[in-house]
Formats: sequence, structure tokens, C-alpha cells
Amino acid sequence: MRRIAILLALTLIAGILAGCTKTPAPENTTSAAQASTQAAPQTAPASTDEPAGPDDTAAPVFRFTRENFPRMDGSTACIPLAEAVASVLLGESREQAADLVRFNRTTQSFRNLKDGLCDILIVGQPKASVFDEMKEAGFEYEIETLARDGLVFVVNEDNPVNSLTTEQIRKIYTGEITNWKEVGGNDAEIIPIQRNEGAGSQALMIKLIMGDTPLMEAPKDYVSGSMGDLMTAVKSYDGSANAIGYSVYYYAHDMEMAKGLKLLAVDGVEPSRETIASKEYPHLNDIYCVIPASAPADSPNRILYEWLCTADGQALIADEGYVAAGTDDSPAAN
Repeated sequence: MRRIAILLALTLIAGILAGCTKTPAPENTTSAAQASTQAAPQTAPASTDEPAGPDDTAAPVFRFTRENFPRMDGSTACIPLAEAVASVLLGESREQAADLVRFNRTTQSFRNLKDGLCDILIVGQPKASVFDEMKEAGFEYEIETLARDGLVFVVNEDNPVNSLTTEQIRKIYTGEITNWKEVGGNDAEIIPIQRNEGAGSQALMIKLIMGDTPLMEAPKDYVSGSMGDLMTAVKSYDGSANAIGYSVYYYAHDMEMAKGLKLLAVDGVEPSRETIASKEYPHLNDIYCVIPASAPADSPNRILYEWLCTADGQALIADEGYVAAGTDDSPAAN
């Protein structure tokens, strides 16, 4: 598997940021690559406290351990990626590394970073007010685009509707369209499931679909507290095929959370890695890595932050099924 090849090829962290899409950030960063000479190839990330030999000019290679591994936080949809990162860099199985990934969802994770409760985020885009909070608190951060995903819409696989327009989706979630027959489906009430306040997909729904148009006030049992709950609700709400919900492509497709469901085309374009990479799919969102701007150049969180943008880090992201920002099929490369 390519992931094994990545593990065997990891050198740490020498040609850093070669393939990443830069996102504006405070200009007070010294990368690990700038702080050291190029590391010699190793079979795995490793560090040594032994002095270099007389002919050994290579800088020591950093070793991630459980004791120094950065405290990660972020979006629910990014948990599999964070588990893969921890697994590869620690040389553990995904199951062993899973206890290091306790994500508190998008909005809260940014607050946790600001408050010093975590060291690094792997995260989708929060609601805009989160950045205002960080600015008001005087908290400076650095942010990089790691990958691209898409906001997708799911219905029960028995629902005959295969495609909706953005305008139809907006009207469903304002309560203007209430019956599936209005969009080419059965004569049945539409059950529009929403995510909870603070969820990354809720922020995306407002940004990408609703804009300044308010979402309808959803009945309590139409609001899902997690992506898994939303998928379950759409599959089985009231024993019918009449619910609709939204998620991100990676979670719905690659995590196979949409079994028993189908992903709708939007504006005539089916969501896929190819249409997300080409930006043909209309509703895209980025996945970010975020650290405090004050993180020292040799700190584990900055080293991890910078490694994720190297060729090895981007290969791992692509291997996990995301559209990596530094790959040829990435929207960032087009």
C-alpha cells in the first residue's frame, strides 16, 4: 500500500511547504527546514541525541513520540485524516493511534487552540465569527490549506430524485419547497435534516448555499448533533425515503457513511474526487492546518504543520482519499 511506502520513505521534514497552498498568515515563522540543514534519507522519522560523526553533516531527524506528539483538534470529518497522520508518524496502527484524536468539532476546536487546550488543528472552515473572536482576543495563528472537499447532499437510495439545483436546495431549507413532487419526486413531504450550530458542515451550508437567506427553524428532531447521526436520520427517518441532509464528500463517500443513501448531483454535477479537483462541482470547501503563530520553529506542532505540506504529507492526504492541495489533481494546482 502507498501508506506503507510513505512510512518507509519518511525522512522528516526537510523540503517543507514545497507543495502547499499558502493561506495568509502572520509573517513571523521560521520553518524547521530553515532552522536546519537538509536531513539525510531515513527509513522512518527518527531522532538521535548522539553527536554526529566527523563525516556526518546531516542534521538530526525529529522523532515523534506519544510524549511529544502535538495535541490535535479539529472537525469531525477530519478525524480519519488525523488518525492516519498519528499512525504513520508514530509507527502505530490506526486503532492504537485513535486515542490521540479527540476532536471537538470545527468551531470549538478553534476556540480550544486560542485557549491553549490543543496545539494544532486539522479542520474545515468555521463560521466567520470565529475569526473575529480570535482577532478580538489578540490570538495570532498560522493557517495552511491542506486539501479540498465538497459540501454534498444525501437522500435515501430509494428516493427517485437524483439531482437538485442550488436554488431548489435553498428553497427546501427555507421551507418554500415542502414536497418532493415539486422537484420531480414522489408526492411526499420533504424532511430537511440540519446540523447543529457550530458544526463545520452547518457553517458551510450557510456560506455556500444559504448566504444571507436564513435557514428555516428546524424542529428539534430535524437537527443532528453529528455527521453519523445525520446519515442515520436521512436513511431511516420515520421509516420513509423522504429526508434530505448534508455532509462533506470525504465523510459521506470515502468513509462509506452513505450506505443506504445516495449523493445528489447539484446543478447537474455529481460530486466526486474528479469534479472536486477540477472545481466543476459547485460547492467546495478547504481543509486547513492551523497552529499558534508563536509556535517555535523546533516545536512538534510546527514540525507537524510543516510536514503535512511536504510531498510525503501531501501523499498521505491523497492516500486517505482527499484531494490534496499539493497534488497535480488538486484545485490548487489548476
